Amino acid sequence: MTDQTARATRFRALHDGPEPFLLPNPWDAGTARLLASLGFDALATTSLGVANQAGRTRAARQDVLGNCRVISAATPLPVNADLENGFADDPAEAAKMIADACACGVAGASIEDATGDRRRPIYDFGLAVERVRAAVEVTRGLPVPLVLTARAENLLYDAGGLDDTIRRLHAFEEAGADVLYAPGLRTLDEMRAVVSSVGRPVNVVMGFADPAITLEQLAEIGVRRVSIGGALSRYALGAFLDAAKQMRDGRFGFVADVPPMGELLRAFRPYSTP
Repeated sequence: MTDQTARATRFRALHDGPEPFLLPNPWDAGTARLLASLGFDALATTSLGVANQAGRTRAARQDVLGNCRVISAATPLPVNADLENGFADDPAEAAKMIADACACGVAGASIEDATGDRRRPIYDFGLAVERVRAAVEVTRGLPVPLVLTARAENLLYDAGGLDDTIRRLHAFEEAGADVLYAPGLRTLDEMRAVVSSVGRPVNVVMGFADPAITLEQLAEIGVRRVSIGGALSRYALGAFLDAAKQMRDGRFGFVADVPPMGELLRAFRPYSTP
């Protein structure tokens, strides 16, 4: 069994555990290693984090794949890849992104039905399902048991309500997706409605949800995986901006809150070369 196969197998098994598992989203090797040092079981890339890192509004295809390679190589943890819409409208072309991400070492990957075009933000239902079918076909032909997540993005763009979300997720399930994901669910009632309507594991992203919701509550309604999307990247950039504004104004109080270097070095030391 190859190392990547072992990671993918471990990642798949996490979805069947007794409790939902947490899937934080680093954006470079350093943040991946910090998260690994805290005891997380798996990691996920964030295309928003990649875009933020590059100082652009949207990440480029090669940037996303390069980030998959960096995050996968940074720690022994399985990594799920945020591949947006596969950077193509055509189902077969979009599905190629799954194979390319697999070649970068990931254990799982997601395909979404957002177009990237503000004029028509979500693919029509039939095309969205066809794209998932193509992604499933590619995934099943890979040399590792990659976990495929299908995402219904309509709630983020106010392009159809919860009923449309559930209809899409149900169709993605029938098309063969391993995990279902609807960013934009905000309440426990919405999450419960989704989880109770499908038979595959559901990922909930807390970057858009009521922050008062707890992991215990998510477990009670049957959520299997909990991610945070680009929220950690945005939080880090917010702290950076706050500190930079203080510095611009001639104040340096923020230095009292920086983490000790020893804490960072302890997280990085296991990966240091002799």
